Amino acid sequence: MDAIDLNIYELNYVPPKQELWKGRASALELNVQYWCQQIECHNLQNDLTAVEKPHFAIIGYACDEGVRRNQGRVGAKNGPEAIRKQLSRFAFNHPPKRIIDFGNIIPVEEDMESCQAALARVTEQLLSQNIFPIVLGGGHDVAFGHFMGIERAIQKRGIHSIGIINFDAHFDLRPSKEQPNSGTPFYQILNGYKNSVAYFVLGIQTAANSPQLFEIAKQKGVNYLLNNVCEPSSIMEVKNQLDAFIQQHDYLYVTIDLDGFSSAYAPGVSASSPLGFSPSFVFDLL
Repeated sequence: MDAIDLNIYELNYVPPKQELWKGRASALELNVQYWCQQIECHNLQNDLTAVEKPHFAIIGYACDEGVRRNQGRVGAKNGPEAIRKQLSRFAFNHPPKRIIDFGNIIPVEEDMESCQAALARVTEQLLSQNIFPIVLGGGHDVAFGHFMGIERAIQKRGIHSIGIINFDAHFDLRPSKEQPNSGTPFYQILNGYKNSVAYFVLGIQTAANSPQLFEIAKQKGVNYLLNNVCEPSSIMEVKNQLDAFIQQHDYLYVTIDLDGFSSAYAPGVSASSPLGFSPSFVFDLL
């Protein structure tokens, strides 16, 4: 695979840690049994020309500066490593796809914007090589950097439309009056890429979104479903609406905010609520 050029964003990069990928040992003749045996770790700053191109790339966005700016409970910067540790122990029951962990993008001091720019560059270059990036957050300000990289890679192929599907309790459509934050990414996207993107949110909670945000969603033509519809009993209705949305677009960007889940499943998020959806609901839709 071609080397990834981080250019001016090298300070925002931390190589992967192989020690995070630990799990149950199994006999060599059994081949791969667990995720920790399947994952390869490579440094983006090294010469990658001799590395066989992976199907999937894992990138961490270890930043919660946007959450801090949004007056939320910080801690999401530890998310990428926590997810890796948990994932490493899972049984690997998938086709033999090559998956490389490329480490984390981090902020320098409180510079969230350079962190987003670095993530966008890595995402763009991976997609340009037909490598599927899976980005682990981090605050939901990850979405702006992630989307920028996707959009740049896609537009090299011509003009296309992108449908954003977000599993979330919040619109994240707050106007960024001073500094952008974890509550502004989709406002930034819809303002910056008006003609090539549409937005669908599943799990919106009325108690978590002000009347202003509902009005902005209306003005921007945002599709959304309230959390009381996002139940297994309504799954066919939800699928029908999603299908109609998907048919209108050439590409999809899917993002999941853990605070969309009920606090029974995700108690450690910045804005937890017992009224969120269940993992089985999201798995079914994915």
